[in-house]
Amino acid sequence: MGNRLIRAAAALLGASTMMFAETARADEIRVMASNAFKEAYLELVPQFEHASKHKVVTSFVGSADIMQRMKAGESTDLVILAGDSVDELIKLGKVVPGSRVDLAKSGVGVAVRAGAPKPDIGSGDALRRALLAAKSIAYSSGPSGTYLAGLFQRMGIADEVKPKIRQTPPGVAVGDLIARGEAEIGFQQVSELLAIKGIDFVGPLPPDTQHITVFSAGLHVSAKEPGAAKALVQFLTSPAAVPVIKKKGMESG
Repeated sequence: MGNRLIRAAAALLGASTMMFAETARADEIRVMASNAFKEAYLELVPQFEHASKHKVVTSFVGSADIMQRMKAGESTDLVILAGDSVDELIKLGKVVPGSRVDLAKSGVGVAVRAGAPKPDIGSGDALRRALLAAKSIAYSSGPSGTYLAGLFQRMGIADEVKPKIRQTPPGVAVGDLIARGEAEIGFQQVSELLAIKGIDFVGPLPPDTQHITVFSAGLHVSAKEPGAAKALVQFLTSPAAVPVIKKKGMESG
């Protein structure tokens, strides 16, 4: 049964990649992408490159840095980051209106250092107790960090946990701090935590506190290879991409 599923997935992938094999010429596609989509992207893009003969040159950057660089006038062919940030870039005239395509949805996850006791996060109340008991807490400078800061306020514990907070700089993984013992408990997109060695994934935030971020692609107004960039987006949203995205802790857009 397992072999049949693998063969079926391989056949689906082959059918999807053939869509991109008849391009007139090979182009170099420049992409600036959020780390949240990195793991799925790194598995999918080589398949696209093989099928299309295009070359994809990618900069993985924290969401805050992407926004800063775009506002400063830097250009690329494609940006991949939180959907609301893509919408902001459209309003600022940096991304082509109507070009936003949702790629994946990601929830916020919780992790501790490998081998450490896993706190109870089965409910919002349990999570609150775990936060108050923790000696140090880490979250990112990206969408998940922004959400966590607001969540702590709504929980009424912002002042109590503030001295314990470690917020990572843009592009720095929360999991790395946890693995080094610099934070007892950490929060980031599930897809980013699963990729880090030296930590144990506790689970997603409980449903009553969970926040889902949609990660989207947008075509830059100064794209040099808009056609090739659109082909890449089409591949990243093809049926063949769905199991890869799911395997990396996200859901397809």
